[in-house]
Amino acid sequence: MSVTPLQALPIDELRQRSSTKWRKYPQDILPFFVAEMDYALAPAITRVLARAVELGDTGYTPPDPGIRESFVGFAERRFGWTVDPETVFWTADVMMGVVEILRAVTSPGDRVVVTTPVYPPFFDTVEEAGAVVERVPLARSEAGWELDLLGIEAALAGGARAVLLCNPHNPTGTVHTKESLAALADIAAGFGATVISDEIHGPLAHGEVPFTPFLAVSDTARRVGYAVTSASKTYNLAGLKCAVMVGGTAEQAKVLRALPWEVEWRTGLFGALANNAAFAPESDEWLDSLLAALDANRRLLADLLAEHLPEAVYRVPDAGFLAWVDVSAYGWGDNPATELRRKARVAFHHGPLFGDEGKGHIRINFACSPEMLREAIERVGALVGR
Repeated sequence: MSVTPLQALPIDELRQRSSTKWRKYPQDILPFFVAEMDYALAPAITRVLARAVELGDTGYTPPDPGIRESFVGFAERRFGWTVDPETVFWTADVMMGVVEILRAVTSPGDRVVVTTPVYPPFFDTVEEAGAVVERVPLARSEAGWELDLLGIEAALAGGARAVLLCNPHNPTGTVHTKESLAALADIAAGFGATVISDEIHGPLAHGEVPFTPFLAVSDTARRVGYAVTSASKTYNLAGLKCAVMVGGTAEQAKVLRALPWEVEWRTGLFGALANNAAFAPESDEWLDSLLAALDANRRLLADLLAEHLPEAVYRVPDAGFLAWVDVSAYGWGDNPATELRRKARVAFHHGPLFGDEGKGHIRINFACSPEMLREAIERVGALVGR
């Protein structure tokens, strides 16, 4: 059955938004930097939020906001992942969940592996937890990127106590294979280490490599692992605070249950309402339409780069709406985003913020209209011809 792709909102409407994407820079700059999407909300989310406003339902989040049940249903339906409801907890956002779990499973000064280039808050989160970042870059092959399992094993053998995994990976859009995740779990178990998997991009996998939740990989993964996720990236709800924490076994659930009560209390009521609506079956059709739009745009970007920036290096991502593009051939410096914002009036995310591997790179958010994406790449391409 064919799916009709979502259509982005007109840019004059988008410029009425008050979020970071549309307010950080002047209006003559096209924004492609932060992970916000340009589509209307899923109808079920709009309805539940509108009704809450109508009722004045703007108070405190209840002790049981329904997240446990809605997430369990979503995980089963979309990933074939059967989650024990007793292992599911909630908090304000994914990075808050990560830092609180890190505090619980590491001691001050412990080293935590991160696989660079990676989402910049990973570095800050590890430090906030009192731990120390140990960088093990992704391995690069002709097929794309993958976990450097030997490098991770060496780090754990050297004393690192945890791995902060990005699955699917931001910014490369890599969906780690079931085999590599199972191997990671075995390695972690061998050293008594913990794996915390940020899976916020999981629902946005495009299909070539199926998304595998880390905790669904094996009994070993469940014994060593935690997952932290949210509907916020998939359904554009970053401003509504709600995320899900999942323990692999009853033992990890005990750790989550013992976190300070404020960790759960920080969940926003509108975030809980919106996440429940997003995880409901009635939002599946919207998600399928979103994926169709993103699939078209990730391929369009490849065509646009080939036409206007033929020396750029871009691998079509397996998941998400973020493109990792190497433009170092054009001599725009270690941080090309600065030069491109100034000269082309297009704002991309700064590559070096993702680690040293990001020098000469930009990250492009393609969750927008094809027309806006085309204009951005044409603007940048025009610099090459000058």
